Amino acid sequence: LRLLLSEVHNLEIQKGGQISDQDIILVIQREVKKRTEAATGFRQGGREQSAQKEEAELKVLQTYLPVQPSNEELTKVVEESINEVGAKSMADMGKVMGVVMGKVKGQTDGNVVSGIVKEKLTTKV
Repeated sequence: LRLLLSEVHNLEIQKGGQISDQDIILVIQREVKKRTEAATGFRQGGREQSAQKEEAELKVLQTYLPVQPSNEELTKVVEESINEVGAKSMADMGKVMGVVMGKVKGQTDGNVVSGIVKEKLTTKV
């Protein structure tokens, strides 16, 4: 948690003052991603104890993130956004992603959203 507080403080300095809850969530998400990648790297390197330490830190950090929407909820948001944009093919993926991420930013990982958008757009063709 000290490292997280340090990152938040650095962001405050960088932005020159007050930061939003959304900014803090983004910092936590970045730290979660670092821990996930580190745990994977340690595990691949045969350092199970270090991987477990990273995963323990990861679990603590995740408690500070908002509850992530279920796949069903995300699918509904994606379908609404596809209809809203009028997307017809994969060429419209960027437009759809922009709308969806505007609605769920900070609540879920962009890679998860991207996978659902790809699935929906390819089945739409």
